[in-house]
Amino acid sequence: MPAAADTAVRLLLRGDDEPPVTLPRDPAREAARRELSKRMYHENDPSWFQRALDAFWEWVGKLFDAASTATPGGTLGLVVVIAAVIAVLGALWWRLGTPRREPASAPALFDDRPRSAAEHRAAAEAHAAQGHWNQAVQERMRALVRALEERALLDLRPGRTADEAAAEAGRALPAHTDRLRTAARAFDDVTYGGRTATERSYLRLAELDHDLERTRPQLTTGGSSTRSTDTDTRRGAAG
Repeated sequence: MPAAADTAVRLLLRGDDEPPVTLPRDPAREAARRELSKRMYHENDPSWFQRALDAFWEWVGKLFDAASTATPGGTLGLVVVIAAVIAVLGALWWRLGTPRREPASAPALFDDRPRSAAEHRAAAEAHAAQGHWNQAVQERMRALVRALEERALLDLRPGRTADEAAAEAGRALPAHTDRLRTAARAFDDVTYGGRTATERSYLRLAELDHDLERTRPQLTTGGSSTRSTDTDTRRGAAG
């Protein structure tokens, strides 16, 4: 660039066979600026993107140099620290999974089309046979709650969430309160939390569904509470 400016000034100050002409400094500078603004002098200039990228990497280099100076062991120590942080974050991600997004208000458990518990179970088994564990967990939870409604252990209430159903069912079936809460949490995780269900989580839910079918609710008669788990009895409080 300085060579081009010098050439431009020399061309402007003299002709081929003309004696040199002396120009004041400011007009000469302006003439050189106009000459250098021509496109022919900028054909090989880097693009704005390349200039921005160069500036960014220069900033990263300065930042890395400053960090390595402040870290024990210099550059090698900084690399070790960064590797350790990445390893810890990876372990946390693997252990905890994708961060759960809690919905502002959980949508209803069922859709607008009412189906029986048997229909939900059949849909769950069909999804499980294909390895679609998210859908299998969802349908099995719906089957479980619908079965409780069919046994009159839960009232038929549109808009009920999985958590609400688990809490209400736990009052009638206190021996299964914790498992009901776990089932509701599994449903919420795959439906609203972005988690992925597994075969194991589906089998646990299916086992709970079978156990609830064989369990009679806790009844209070004359101040005393009795509870039976007769495997041959599948009738609930309304039976």
